[in-house]
Amino acid sequence: MISVDLDAQVRAADLDRWLSSRFVDDVQARADLITLYAFEAELVAIPTRVTQPLLAEMRFTWWAEQMGGVFANTPRVGHPVLEGLTELVNRRGLDRAPFDALIEAHIGRVHKAPHDLDAFFAGPMVLAARILGAGDHASSARDAGRVFGMMQTGREAEAKALKPAANAALKSLPAKAFPAVAHASLSRQQAEPIKRLQLFWNTVRGRI
Repeated sequence: MISVDLDAQVRAADLDRWLSSRFVDDVQARADLITLYAFEAELVAIPTRVTQPLLAEMRFTWWAEQMGGVFANTPRVGHPVLEGLTELVNRRGLDRAPFDALIEAHIGRVHKAPHDLDAFFAGPMVLAARILGAGDHASSARDAGRVFGMMQTGREAEAKALKPAANAALKSLPAKAFPAVAHASLSRQQAEPIKRLQLFWNTVRGRI
């Protein structure tokens, strides 16, 4: 059952992916997807809550330490994101490496490192595809994740150039997993009604 609080958190923090999740029919799969996105939202929010890089790094390090409990099935009690994430990784058999890489990439950004497209965007998109049942075909979402990262970081021309390869790879992605990637080509400047229409069109075509 999807958590109302986590759903609201993701809608406020990450509209594009929240809108994509509306195309997931399976209630448990949608809840698991929202849990992943809520975890990412927690990380993204850290630099907006503290002004000192050292304090931000300390908070990211705290999350890195919590991954031990998540993957040992002993999360911090009373923390809805960590508890939900623990259930998710155990239910879906997810690997720890993409979570650690994501946190490390956030620490890098604190120190002005360039965006790591694979850690920030491609890895989580592959995880999302796996959550939605893509199985061995989950890796076909990787280029779509890179397109999404380019769109989010102002590299639209590069995203446009990569889209043909991303769409070619997505031909092997099961239809039920497409909501994991449907938002990849959305622009941050688009109004919500336009985003909804584009997501519908992308989903119908199975292309980003």
